[in-house]
Amino acid sequence: MTTTKIAAKTSKKPGAKKASATSKAGASPKPAKKAAVKPAIKSVPIEAGKKAKKEHKLKVVRDSFTMPQNEYQKIAEIKAACLKAKVHVKKSEVLRAGLKVLSELDPARLTLVLKSLEKIKTGRPNKH
Repeated sequence: MTTTKIAAKTSKKPGAKKASATSKAGASPKPAKKAAVKPAIKSVPIEAGKKAKKEHKLKVVRDSFTMPQNEYQKIAEIKAACLKAKVHVKKSEVLRAGLKVLSELDPARLTLVLKSLEKIKTGRPNKH
């Protein structure tokens, strides 16, 4: 009984080896199959010479400044006026709008406005 089992086992192995040996002896080995084939992606053709331009975000700068309390209060007043008009604005937007208006002034008018400002000491105020 054991000899038939051994004979059956040995007869399977040489046949398997012969099949693999003959496949190795072939002219060219088969390339390895890929695990998954991805479907072709349909792309929109881009015209030659025209590429999509990237929009560069403007860098923002964080800064601090010193101003008299009465002028600082004006920012709150302008914000309150905007809220009455149902427009929500931030402090920085109020200051940027002021810069835009100042930049549109002619040089003579701008000089007059700047000269009318009170000169203040720069830096952090003293703590009392």
